[in-house]
Amino acid sequence: MKVQKMSDNGMASGMFLVSVIGQIEKAHFPEFDNMYCKYAFVHGPDWEIVTGMEEGISQIAKKSQDERQLVVWNFPLDASFRSTNPHGWPQLIISVYGLDTFGNDVVRGYGVCHLPIVGGKSCKNISMFVPQSSSLLQKVTSWLTGRRPEYVDARLLARGDGREVTRVRSQGSVTVTLDVIFKDFHQYGFENGS
Repeated sequence: MKVQKMSDNGMASGMFLVSVIGQIEKAHFPEFDNMYCKYAFVHGPDWEIVTGMEEGISQIAKKSQDERQLVVWNFPLDASFRSTNPHGWPQLIISVYGLDTFGNDVVRGYGVCHLPIVGGKSCKNISMFVPQSSSLLQKVTSWLTGRRPEYVDARLLARGDGREVTRVRSQGSVTVTLDVIFKDFHQYGFENGS
């Protein structure tokens, strides 16, 4: 059993902190409109969220009418994590949803990225993908019923287990900006180039 000393401010000593602020800026899905996104931070068992929201949902936004055809959310992200071990580094999972022609709420794309391991500002362009039906019969059935293939829990994307049997196709992209700050990272022999 590992014993942790408490510092004067009530935080456990022997831990490092990773703080991230930023925003889910925009999406590029030229063939779709009126979309919103959900996000979730997923991390390993040695990690704990200290402040901020672990998941959230944005407003619905319309596609711009210019040649760029962007959906702009500028949805804020703000979270701080602590850990004793870099294994299970936090990941950001984004799910984009919109309405189909029948008015059903369907997934337009999933994407995942690790939080940057170097401090400072970074911009990530996350390629999105959607699950595909595995047979023609399932494709027709999903189109008729309005129930497209989707993940029951998008957190599955943060793990490698079972993903090799999932059929997907690329569809759209999401741009995220992140500012990352580290505290006490180097005191425990970890080097991240910052």
